[in-house]
Amino acid sequence: MISLTDSQKIGMGLTGFGVFFLFFGMILFFDKALLAMGNILFVAGLSFVIGLERTFKFFFQKHKMKATGFFLGGVLVVLIGWPVVGMVLEIYGFFLLFRGFFPVVVGFIRRIPILGSLLNLPGISGFVDKVGESNSMV
Repeated sequence: MISLTDSQKIGMGLTGFGVFFLFFGMILFFDKALLAMGNILFVAGLSFVIGLERTFKFFFQKHKMKATGFFLGGVLVVLIGWPVVGMVLEIYGFFLLFRGFFPVVVGFIRRIPILGSLLNLPGISGFVDKVGESNSMV
């Protein structure tokens, strides 16, 4: 079992609440307050989980500056009050930031019995294979 420090446990809780508020805010037709709260909690939780220094190193790598700009710009646009535009920017930045992790996630999901068989269906497998390709550094 993985042992977590107290700050990492707090970070997991903050990140979980952040994802919940983001999801709930999108379900409620892009509610500005919920999306803003979700963004703040998600970024704060990520900082608690991996540490402030590693968070800055992850976001501000030279080859990830475009992705970071879109992600943090989307957070700023949501906080200003344009939730739909902000979420589009955030989602694009999120995919650019974390595209190096997608092959690992796809490989993991393919090993899960029911989900793996769903990912191998004819229409879905081509899309999943494209998403699962890794041509960039993490």
